[in-house]
Amino acid sequence: MAVIGITGSIASGKSTFRDLLAEVLGAESLDADALAKNLLGNDLSVRSEVLAAISPDAYAPDGSPDRSLIRRIIYNDPAAKLRLEAILHPRVRKLWEEAAGRARVQGSHLIVDIPLLFETDAAGSFDHVITVACSPDVQFRRLVERGIEGDLAKKIIRSQMSVPEKIARSSQVVWNDGRLPALRDQAEHFAASRDFTRCLHPAIAPAGDPSR
Repeated sequence: MAVIGITGSIASGKSTFRDLLAEVLGAESLDADALAKNLLGNDLSVRSEVLAAISPDAYAPDGSPDRSLIRRIIYNDPAAKLRLEAILHPRVRKLWEEAAGRARVQGSHLIVDIPLLFETDAAGSFDHVITVACSPDVQFRRLVERGIEGDLAKKIIRSQMSVPEKIARSSQVVWNDGRLPALRDQAEHFAASRDFTRCLHPAIAPAGDPSR
């Protein structure tokens, strides 16, 4: 049994790796971003706090969140980003901590995908923390391909903990500049290790990273 945290910068491929590893291990998985989106869209107390703390226009007349507007606001106003995180993060953490508790009681594997795992000091809750990383050029290209405007993509990347720092704090590292079969190979390599304590591959960090 292991409770495994998956993290990485935006567009690194962490959600894809989470799904692959969950398939290989036969594990339950949770997506912290999906939990946050569900709260934002369906929790009335969250809606009330977001309208007050972020913008009175954060929700459309039909009650659905204007995610594009919220994204623009928080990545152009660091204080607004912190206010939104203060609304969502404690609720999201409560949900995955409850799931982790159930997994430990049942003796089953649980994989939790948390983009801000280190930033929220959550690493101590996991038996293993895997960072999924990719090169900056690949990350930027993937964001633009998702329809995010270039300047906003750069702001989002700059707002997150650097890839070398995430790597330095991790127990395992997956490098995802390549194609899906390479990512699957790394999931299978991790799952095949006897007790999940050996790295998938040597941690690959950008050239010149003094932490390696």
